Amino acid sequence: MKKFKIDLRMFDNTITTSLKYLEILDEIYQASAKTMVLDAPSGFVAAGRTAGTVYLSKIAMDGLGDYSRNGGHVGGDVTFDWESHTLTQDRGRSFQVDVMDDVETFDQAFGRLAGEFIRTKVVPEIDAYRISKMAGLAGNSAEATLTASTIDTALETATLTMDEAEVPMEQRVLFVTPTVASLIRQSDNYVRNINAAQAGTIDNRIGSYNGMPVVEIPQKRMYTAITLYDGTTGGQTAGGYIKNVATGKDVNFMMVHAPAVLGVTKHIAPRIFTPEVNQSANAYKFDYRIYHDLFVPDNKTNGVYLHNKAA
Repeated sequence: MKKFKIDLRMFDNTITTSLKYLEILDEIYQASAKTMVLDAPSGFVAAGRTAGTVYLSKIAMDGLGDYSRNGGHVGGDVTFDWESHTLTQDRGRSFQVDVMDDVETFDQAFGRLAGEFIRTKVVPEIDAYRISKMAGLAGNSAEATLTASTIDTALETATLTMDEAEVPMEQRVLFVTPTVASLIRQSDNYVRNINAAQAGTIDNRIGSYNGMPVVEIPQKRMYTAITLYDGTTGGQTAGGYIKNVATGKDVNFMMVHAPAVLGVTKHIAPRIFTPEVNQSANAYKFDYRIYHDLFVPDNKTNGVYLHNKAA
């Protein structure tokens, strides 16, 4: 009987390479996603036993009553409950790169494929979905074509609306398109900051507005409604998303109280198979799946203010 010697170092090298790829993928998402600030804290979300269900914690209690010197305190009720929500977004894609194609491109074909897919396809779709979902759940909204002379009033109205609704000022975030950010810089109330540390350097970027961090998101991710392509139907094989033809409008800005919005990712699974492991072809294989959604509890819809362009 012939004896075969297995070089375990081959398997160690394969595993190490895959782990490095996955680390890079994670870094790309961390650096590129604009709506990560909306990810729900782990303590606020519980995975349901039913497939596709998550539970968000919800608390309600009675207010003050008159204190009686004879009877003492008035009894009150407090309720801590779990509000069930169903995740609707189960998205994925698989790619293969022939081992010789990778060799002939100096190991660039596969290495760049995975990173570019996360950066140019996954991240924009997650941002676009979250923006459109928030737009549909916004407690207050306005519609207009903004200019440099009207942007200040629009932002002031949004701020006042949230203030009157008793939405905390802390942890508010202002999502704007680059065009709207430019309008703010051109407005009369904007103070241009000149960086004197280096001669000839001007920096007029907007870091915050009334204490709110300003996050610029490209218009292609800022729609009130989107259509997600399934990747198999005719005309949809390219996958991804587009602005909904019937109901989608361009978002100008969204003022959001981050704790009012809960972005939930129940499962995210990038997988890499080397040619030695891939049983279907002599090729590198990359699978990506993300199971996610975004929710705004009923009692926190005032924490989302939408301003979109006029139709």
